Amino acid sequence: MLKFKTLATMLLSIGAYAIEWGWLFAAGFVLLIFVHEMGHAVAMRLEGIPAGAPVFIPFVGAFIAMKGQPRNAAVEARVAMAGPIAGSLAAWATLWAGIELELPLLRALGHSAVLINLFNLIPVPPLDGGRIVTAFTRTYWVIGYAVGILALLASRSPILLLVLIVGLWSVAQRWRNPASEYDALTPRQRALIALAYAALVLGLVATLSVGSRRARRVGPVARVRVHCPLGRIG
Repeated sequence: MLKFKTLATMLLSIGAYAIEWGWLFAAGFVLLIFVHEMGHAVAMRLEGIPAGAPVFIPFVGAFIAMKGQPRNAAVEARVAMAGPIAGSLAAWATLWAGIELELPLLRALGHSAVLINLFNLIPVPPLDGGRIVTAFTRTYWVIGYAVGILALLASRSPILLLVLIVGLWSVAQRWRNPASEYDALTPRQRALIALAYAALVLGLVATLSVGSRRARRVGPVARVRVHCPLGRIG
């Protein structure tokens, strides 16, 4: 059963987004974020990690407080990846419905959700991607942060700038105090996590390009442009 604070913050977010995007888009957008967060919640339950209720923050997103420590970096990576997996499936389904039924609203929602899930996979803590790369060595943490800087230069997103500032502190702490037992994964575990992460990122990128080609075929009437934290997409 949904907690009061989840419903209250969902309604607050819908109201805030509706000012710029309208009620239908705002409600759909918040529901797609909710699916993403439920992916984390289900994964935490399966891993035996206590979790709080989802809390939404307008123009930032949502989060679920993890009230227990994962057993190791592989568990943390699985929990982190579960959100983008659930969110991506919902985004792809919405985008497919929008394209097939020629509904601009659903296509705009699908594109936005694809981009938001891709944004969350940038390998910088506290984003999901940053928690996934904890399964790798410290070299990958630095590479991930460099990717985050490139994404910032491309997007000029104030949210990503804030994430990078917070992430710099997190990376520095982990670099100085590596939890050797926590991070001691087998090569097979690391390979599987890397393959799943790469497949999800490539799938999201490919979906954006395919959706864009279909949108051009449908014509200008069916095209919708919306704002998101990374800029303008359509």
